[in-house]
Amino acid sequence: MSLSAFLPPAFDPRRPLALIAGQGVYPLLVADAARAAGIPTRLIAFEEETRPDLVAAFSPAEQRILKVGQLGRMLEALEAFGAGYALMAGQITPRRLFKGLHPDLKATRILLSLKRRNAETIFGAIAQEIEQRGITLLDARSFLDQQLATSGCMTGGRFSIAADYVEHGVHIARECARLDIGQGCVVRQGTVLAVEAFEGTDEMLRRAGGFKTDDAVFVKTVKLRQDWRFDVPCFGLRTLTTMREARINAAALEAGKVLILEKPGVLAQARAWGIELYGFA
Repeated sequence: MSLSAFLPPAFDPRRPLALIAGQGVYPLLVADAARAAGIPTRLIAFEEETRPDLVAAFSPAEQRILKVGQLGRMLEALEAFGAGYALMAGQITPRRLFKGLHPDLKATRILLSLKRRNAETIFGAIAQEIEQRGITLLDARSFLDQQLATSGCMTGGRFSIAADYVEHGVHIARECARLDIGQGCVVRQGTVLAVEAFEGTDEMLRRAGGFKTDDAVFVKTVKLRQDWRFDVPCFGLRTLTTMREARINAAALEAGKVLILEKPGVLAQARAWGIELYGFA
């Protein structure tokens, strides 16, 4: 039985996997799945970002705790672990690009070389440094195949938002992704209420909640040439809660591409709150 459809064909489960863990439950889910499959798993955690319970699940010998920006130390940790693979999971607080970053010489050199500083350029440069050391950076969906959005109304019944309005939202979200602005938007009856930018999904939803939100739909997509090694769009209980607070009762997520973290529980809570979740192709 395949461990995951997103692993490379030559994946060797005997080689150590280094999990580079940001915020939230995402890296915890990856760690649990990899360990359950018998893969020797190591942890690279970040101060004030990685969940303490995830750190506690690894012995001192199996983990390294770094400040955000200590790229040189991270590369040293990967080599010390003898990692054959690495996987990036979980967001790092966006504001750390400007405040709270602790770049070492390696990170400073990379940052100075970038004309644009965003998730794609920064993590792309980090990915290159990792793979230059013979370590394969895995598709960030690996081991979470069952957590992906699926086609149709995932919360049951018929999606209440008209197809034309959903198509409009998908068009706007994809154009924003193409222009590297963000990967989501909120639209209502053909009007754009908000688009996601540097502030992230939750802040965008809160802004949209300041308008009339009946028949509004939150749309989440991916870039046309998405690098699946990082910045994979996710939807979880926190986003669902923010939608409820903003009185946005419908979301359209790209099927097979957006991760719904802790999917069974999120779908159950969405149904309980009367929030519809729909997967589009």
